[in-house]
Amino acid sequence: MLRITITNRPEGVTLALEGRLAGPWVHELAGCWKTIGNASAICVQLDAVTFIDAAGKALLRTMHDEGAVLAASGCMTRAILEEIGR
Repeated sequence: MLRITITNRPEGVTLALEGRLAGPWVHELAGCWKTIGNASAICVQLDAVTFIDAAGKALLRTMHDEGAVLAASGCMTRAILEEIGR
């Protein structure tokens, strides 16, 4: 399961993710991404993500390439973000 909390602020939009970014939940996040894709600044907060599969990594890479800022504090998610940033 994945919970996506969208917060709109004057400085931009934050997507806070909680749970597993895998399977059908990747498609759910992709849908959210498309609906807010025209925001000036987008931050994706991954602190509460417990697992990311290959499709989830690919989506995060796309989001990063399209200008989203990816943020995480956990060891696993930080390692994935370092891989995406290369």
